[in-house]
Amino acid sequence: MSDLFVLSAPWWHFVLRAVAIYAMVMLLVRVSGKRAVGQFTPFDLVLLILIGNAVQNGLNGGDNSITGALILAGCLIVLNYIVAWLTARSQRAEHWIEGVPVVLARDGVVFEDVLRHELVSLDDFHEALRMNNVADVKDVALALLETNGNISVVSGGDGGAERAQQYIKRLPRRSLHRRRRRPGSPQAN
Repeated sequence: MSDLFVLSAPWWHFVLRAVAIYAMVMLLVRVSGKRAVGQFTPFDLVLLILIGNAVQNGLNGGDNSITGALILAGCLIVLNYIVAWLTARSQRAEHWIEGVPVVLARDGVVFEDVLRHELVSLDDFHEALRMNNVADVKDVALALLETNGNISVVSGGDGGAERAQQYIKRLPRRSLHRRRRRPGSPQAN
């Protein structure tokens, strides 16, 4: 019975492992893109389960004690609190950790190169239009890929163009950056 609480390594090994794995998984999730995080498909759920299983041994180092599990769980909760605290108090940290919204369409023009870069299909974009009761792309004043992976759409009607301008003023400059088109491409003009 006492073996349930005996650690196989010093307590600080668990803390170090938790910090390293937490940072690694956060980086991988951040690199995977906003759409991967915001729109869970069955494939994403399978990936999440497999990632959890893959990092399990890295976290516990083969230790199956209750004490080790408590240290790891406590450390992960503290790390998550620290990240939430940082992002709530520092806009720079928030942008670095969570990213910034990205403009997908503006004034009736869809930026297909941005859609491709952000891994958003045209079908997903049109679904977002339908969900926001926008019938045609020409009616879009602004469409944003939010940091949580959702697509926000502002219709141009009923003062939407003015609202879109207000939103654009509050966006970080990186949100408005569009990928450069190759010279000579039909859309470069």
